[in-house]
Amino acid sequence: MHIVVCIKQVPDSAQIRVHPVTNTIMRQGVPTIINPYDLFALEEALRLRDRLGGTVTVVTMGPPTAEDSLRKALTYGADRAVLLTDRFFAGSDTLATSYALAAAIRRIGETFGPADLVFAGKQTIDGDTAQVGPGIAKRLGLLQLTYVSKLGAVDPDGRSIEVERRAEGGTQVLATRLPCLVTMLEGSNEMRRGTMADALRAARAPIVVWSAKDAGIEDIGKCGLRGSPTVVKRVFAPTARSEKAALIEVRPAARDTADALIDALFTRLPKLEAELIAAQTA
Repeated sequence: MHIVVCIKQVPDSAQIRVHPVTNTIMRQGVPTIINPYDLFALEEALRLRDRLGGTVTVVTMGPPTAEDSLRKALTYGADRAVLLTDRFFAGSDTLATSYALAAAIRRIGETFGPADLVFAGKQTIDGDTAQVGPGIAKRLGLLQLTYVSKLGAVDPDGRSIEVERRAEGGTQVLATRLPCLVTMLEGSNEMRRGTMADALRAARAPIVVWSAKDAGIEDIGKCGLRGSPTVVKRVFAPTARSEKAALIEVRPAARDTADALIDALFTRLPKLEAELIAAQTA
């Protein structure tokens, strides 16, 4: 099997700061990491390869420094890494990003063999849109299984896959045919420790670096800011609330605690009780 995993290098959210004047993220001096959700996708791909054989190719779009995240993925055991980097990609939103990555995955298939599975994390911690994975699937004409919590039977010969997917009110068990795209949920597995052999291999392994032209992107107007219909107008840190939280003493009976909570709410929001009564009688 040939499995492609999409990863993204993101700022460490624990150390992100917002500029007080420009209201933009201050990236200088902020360490970068592999998007945590993508690690669940990478581990699932590696487990599948270990069980069924094949190769795992990791791909990312970003600046030249994103090579660090690709090498980290190689230390975990990925077989190959592709970096899609070009000044034309600057300022890409999810639509432009999915366009560029879909082109890169198509070129990966032409160069290293067609992908049987494409993995991605459910979303990134810097954008939180969960749109890029489904966008790639749409552009490549792949079936998509999103918010997957567990992989079931995968049959490369029968070209089928079964997964468990988180849904409202429970879990869905879905089966579809290969090739397809899967986005993994958090907590679906535990990332392995890289071996010393993989670490040494990752240090000297060549990273495949493609420009927009190398990736077969014909319409540059669909990349970067020109290909992005959405623009981030402002980034800001939430202002601290001046009012303090109220402590409700827990009573021996749950009903008494609930009554105390309701009384406190009605005291704090005097109009709420009247609005609820009006809504019930309407």
